[in-house]
Amino acid sequence: MMMSLKKEMVGLVQQQNNHVYIVRCSDQTLYTGWTNHLEKRIEAHNAGKGAKYTKARRPVELVYFETFEHKSDALKREYQIKQLKRFEKEKLILSKKKI
Repeated sequence: MMMSLKKEMVGLVQQQNNHVYIVRCSDQTLYTGWTNHLEKRIEAHNAGKGAKYTKARRPVELVYFETFEHKSDALKREYQIKQLKRFEKEKLILSKKKI
């Protein structure tokens, strides 16, 4: 996990916000989801208790996330990201890493 993402995630641990996230699976595929507790969700994915898709593709690495105040906004953004092509998701991931 990139250090800047890890720092951001640590700061959000105390908050119960809504997050949209992308993880890179061990087979290099990307999985997009939403949660109200980012750290626990990533731990669940890596424990095989997350999504069915990631269960067979562990470990996963958090490569991108966005935070929203409202669940509805997070779900809308999750849908938007899921509609992107892989190269567009990779571009999104790279744009966050430069910040």
